[in-house]
Amino acid sequence: MLTVYCYEKCSTCKKALKWLEDRRIDFDQKDIKTEHPDEKTLRQIWKKSGLPLKRFFNTSGMIYREMELSKSLPDMSEDEQIELLASDGMLVKRPLVIGDDYVLVGFKETEWADKVKGA
Repeated sequence: MLTVYCYEKCSTCKKALKWLEDRRIDFDQKDIKTEHPDEKTLRQIWKKSGLPLKRFFNTSGMIYREMELSKSLPDMSEDEQIELLASDGMLVKRPLVIGDDYVLVGFKETEWADKVKGA
């Protein structure tokens, strides 16, 4: 079963959830604000994804901008970045989807159609 981390007020998350529901794909929904992944889980998700760690940051989010992470992130170690992501779910790009053998960050319908089983 898919695990989908999302934020209820996010329009992209709403589109993604509707996309899954329209295709009758079962998923376990988690609120990224209150049930965000911890450091160990984020490390596993990141390794599974094969993506650069910077892709996991919600660069358009208020917290990201307030912390001026675009300036400090390049100088941070991977451990520091993961610790930061784990500290606040609103720093994590959403929706974040974890399948058996893939991870999707953000919602791009064509990418999801290629990866999500049953789509």
